[in-house]
Amino acid sequence: MNPAVKRTIYRAFGLTIASELALPELLRDADQTCEAEVYIDKDDLNQAWKERSGIDSDDYYALDGDDFMLNIEGTAIYRVGGGNRITVSPNIGAEDTVVRLYLLGTCMGVLLFQRKLMPLHGSAVVINGKAYAFVGDSGAGKSTLAAAFLKRGYPLLTDDVIAVTFDRDRIPVVIPSYPQQKLWQESIDKLGMQSDRYLPLYETKYAIPAASMFCEEPVPLAGIFELVKTDRSGTELRHLQGLERLPTVRYHTYRHFLIPQLGLDQWHFSASVAIVDRINMYQLCRSASGFTVHDLVSRILNTVEDGIRISQG
Repeated sequence: MNPAVKRTIYRAFGLTIASELALPELLRDADQTCEAEVYIDKDDLNQAWKERSGIDSDDYYALDGDDFMLNIEGTAIYRVGGGNRITVSPNIGAEDTVVRLYLLGTCMGVLLFQRKLMPLHGSAVVINGKAYAFVGDSGAGKSTLAAAFLKRGYPLLTDDVIAVTFDRDRIPVVIPSYPQQKLWQESIDKLGMQSDRYLPLYETKYAIPAASMFCEEPVPLAGIFELVKTDRSGTELRHLQGLERLPTVRYHTYRHFLIPQLGLDQWHFSASVAIVDRINMYQLCRSASGFTVHDLVSRILNTVEDGIRISQG
């Protein structure tokens, strides 16, 4: 790392991050002189990509041992290594917001893998002092559901990438990411929000600041709700039991196709077992037509309250 490069210290995913790139989505660390755990810098990666792109790669990423490279055409080339460094080579004319999308998404997910932190794909909020995660396929409504909880006063822990670790008693804990959500125009409209107040990211998706409703401390994970779209009307809740929980966790791990390529199958299995042994898991089916988020919020809150009564009874 070049000590002459000017970097800003941020906090996210329980890490202190020194970045040459401005990262307005993240919280700035109060101590700008502290030692960082992760460094993000700019460099020209074009030659490195040409040399690596033929090794264990497809059209857009290359993996060589613990060194991961990502090439998003028209945006940037990225390199993630050692769980402590990310290098970014932006394309000329690339939008900064789009460059940061992949930096804080796929690249951060890989870095979490390298640090043996479980990255789930979804959003998490705090209900009654516990973390509840909403996972599902793209478009399932994870961020919209979390936004509906925020409107009811429940704090946000993370959006898109959920970092899970374990405390000294092996209880799974969700680490806060940064105070922002990403919502489509349709969700903004139906939640009674105004898109002209927010920064556009791409197409009709917007960055929604959530600083006033952001939880900055790690919170024990108590439950996972898998959101599934169906052709049926209304909503249906099912308590996931036994062995079906493990493949659910694997499927909804962020960029799960990288697990075997990073040599993390055994670690991921052990971490998944440790998670599902300590939490409740549910599948929440919703109609693909209509706006059912308020019904989903009520179903989840009732389920959480029922779980608390059972555990105390």
